[in-house]
Amino acid sequence: MNFKHILKPLFFFSALLLLGACNKEFAKLQKSGTTESKYKAAIKYYNEADYFHAGLLFDEIAPLLKGDSTAEKTQFYNAYCNYYLSQYQLSSYLFKTFYATYANSPYAEEAFYMYAFSLFKESPKYNLDQESTLTAIDALQNFINTFPTSQYADNCTQNLIDLRERLELKAYEKAKLYYKTSGVTIANFKAAVITIDNFKREFPDSKFNEELAFIQIKSEFELAENSFFRKQHERYEKSIDFHEEFIDTYPNSTFNKELAVIYQDAQKELALIIKQEETIERVKRENAEARAKAKEEALSVEINSNSNN
Repeated sequence: MNFKHILKPLFFFSALLLLGACNKEFAKLQKSGTTESKYKAAIKYYNEADYFHAGLLFDEIAPLLKGDSTAEKTQFYNAYCNYYLSQYQLSSYLFKTFYATYANSPYAEEAFYMYAFSLFKESPKYNLDQESTLTAIDALQNFINTFPTSQYADNCTQNLIDLRERLELKAYEKAKLYYKTSGVTIANFKAAVITIDNFKREFPDSKFNEELAFIQIKSEFELAENSFFRKQHERYEKSIDFHEEFIDTYPNSTFNKELAVIYQDAQKELALIIKQEETIERVKRENAEARAKAKEEALSVEINSNSNN
């Protein structure tokens, strides 16, 4: 006879009975247990890594415990319960509250770190809104400034690197997106140029700077091509300046061949624009001189007419 088919359901049924008994015992404790018995049970649950039940009990008794070591441990362990249950937003709040309440506690430094680390864990992927990432960066930097020799300082430094890389990737994708969607509106060419300028200032050592500098030249050149005549001189000139700066910075870039074509086209267009501007200025000057001469002649005729009268 194959006993496995019999034992497996029996084991599952026994587990359900045990779970039901545990739940009844827990419900009874919640309903009629004393604060002390709930505290002892919460500590037991916590040590057994049952953070759900431990957290429920810590939540219940936390308002009832004031001014002694059990109150301190209750708040500290409750924060950890939420952290282990991946409730990072709540754990960050509870660790921060603990540090503010028990600044002189032996757990204070760890609580400050866990507040910052919970924010780090809560930080979203790079393609989502990064407001909480900025909050986490601020908290981690504050921890390092407050506890520069802490055992957690190295972890904080690595967390900061990870979060800044997330912001860097977000800014990189944003700059590229402006260029990719520039066919929709000419304003996106301009937005790409400005965004890349900001990126280079914020991330001067980024591995993306070469590619973005290349995109910036193309954006400025195509912006010039699609601009009104009065804006083209300045924008072609700017694309040429960007190219010369690029060559100085990246003399062996794989983008240089493509950029050489853009550079030549920009120079040709700029030369044509300068000629047109010179022609326009010459025509304006000749028209102004003709108007002045005509006015002078009209005044002379009027003077002669008055003299004859």
